[in-house]
Formats: sequence, structure tokens, C-alpha cells
Amino acid sequence: MSRNANEGCACSTAPKLIFPCSGAADVGEIADRAARRLSKEGAGKMYCLAGVGGHIEDMLLNVQAAGKILAIDGCPKDCARQTLAHAGFTDVAHLRLADMGLQKGSSPATDERINEVVERAKPLLSC
Repeated sequence: MSRNANEGCACSTAPKLIFPCSGAADVGEIADRAARRLSKEGAGKMYCLAGVGGHIEDMLLNVQAAGKILAIDGCPKDCARQTLAHAGFTDVAHLRLADMGLQKGSSPATDERINEVVERAKPLLSC
């Protein structure tokens, strides 16, 4: 399933989809809560990573039609980005919380950390 965002920016008409790692660790919670906030603020739409991983046809078609895709991963395992790649989506903006100094098991999900992730993610969703 290929997707080529280099064919011109469709951000004004196509949805911007956000796929957080929603893992069991604190950094997964931060990624998930940041994606929910971004969605609530209208920066993009949080979308179902499990549906992509399960290769649900209509969900894959929606992702293929996206103007922008953002994966937010908590740790260096990059589960969100790799799930998208496994489904054929490689033109993906990527934010890894570990690169921001947040470490699994020692980064409680505070409003301050969630806000920091939201602010780092916003530019990645722009064209």
C-alpha cells in the first residue's frame, strides 16, 4: 500500500492522521494523551493504529488518503512507525519521545510533558 505525499500537499483537504504508541509504559501514555490533545485542538485526527496493524481494508484506504501522517512513539522500539511501515506507509513524520529525553519507566505523564510533546508535534503536522 503506497502513499506518495510528494505529489503535492493535500493538507487543506485531506485529513492529517496521528498514530500514537499507546503502550503500557508511561511514555506510551504521554504519546497517547498528546495525540488526543492534538486531535481535540484540531491539529489532526487521532486514528486507530490497531486497525492499520490488522490490515483493515477501509482503514488502510483512509490512511492512504491522508494528507499527512504522524507517528508518535514513546521509546526507541518505534512500534507506531513500524506498524505503519509494515502496512506500507513509509512517508510518515515521526516523533520519538525518547529523543526528547523521556525514558520508559521514569517519565510520569504530567501535563507539562504532554504539552511539550504537543508543541513538538504541531510543526510535524504542517505542510
